[in-house]
Amino acid sequence: MKKSMKSIFTTSLLAIVVLSALLSLAGCSKGSASGPAITVGSKDFTESLVLAEIYAKALEDNGFSVKREFNISGQGPHEALLKGSIDLYPEYTGTALTVILKEPALFDAKQVYDKVAAEYKDKFKLDLLDQANINDSQGLVITKKASDQYGIKTISDLQKNTDKIRYASNGSFDQREDGLIGLKKVYGEFNFKSSKVYDDGIKYQVLKNDEADLAVAYTTEGSLVDPQFVVLDDDKHLWPPYYVAPVVRESVVQDSPKVATILNAVSAKLDNPTIIKLNAAVDIDKKEYEEVAGDYFETIKADVKAAADK
Repeated sequence: MKKSMKSIFTTSLLAIVVLSALLSLAGCSKGSASGPAITVGSKDFTESLVLAEIYAKALEDNGFSVKREFNISGQGPHEALLKGSIDLYPEYTGTALTVILKEPALFDAKQVYDKVAAEYKDKFKLDLLDQANINDSQGLVITKKASDQYGIKTISDLQKNTDKIRYASNGSFDQREDGLIGLKKVYGEFNFKSSKVYDDGIKYQVLKNDEADLAVAYTTEGSLVDPQFVVLDDDKHLWPPYYVAPVVRESVVQDSPKVATILNAVSAKLDNPTIIKLNAAVDIDKKEYEEVAGDYFETIKADVKAAADK
């Protein structure tokens, strides 16, 4: 009987030792969950979701525990930031200037960035980190066929050749001050060969079908991954810049300066061709944004890590 009790005691002690070892290993294996907690937010469209997920993965890979609060509509992310329910999200400098700060539009990218950065810090105690070379602005897209045939690379070129161009309008653009009305004021008259209104969702198909040569676009739309489309250069700067930059609560950067280092390293890798491809992978190829962001992060992971470890 004594021998049996001793055996039970020995077995129990061994089990405790093994369990303790396993728990210790589990704690070590968490890695990214062991660091400070950060809540990343996003707006409710593909590009913002992809960017926010890249931010989240970069932070997790460098020791932060990350909570995601994605798909926030309107200016909700800014409000959530002020309330402290999120710590950071990707914002557009033009939106920050004209919508949140309600300032008149500026057209120099550096001026826009500098003004937003200064006023965000002063009014909201928010840090605007480095902007990526992503400008998601208003634009015009023309078929490569028409661009090559008539030598149209800029909106000034377009204005000189409008009598040869079939325009696929979305209707509302023609009535807007920052649309066709503004184009006429800045570039001159646009007397198109033809103008017909189409639903915005089919504009690229209309161009592919050779029903039109020109349409209204945003400059990082996924469909622009197709080489048969060309975005015209706004050479007289009608439209303000909308560059992407992470906005972070000042206290977060003060407590964890590495957050800024990591996100700045991410921004340094991003540009319009890259984000167009990522948007296309979600919107056209129908992949999940988490997968797309994760695959892309793997391509920059080493560089971000190197920056974070300096």
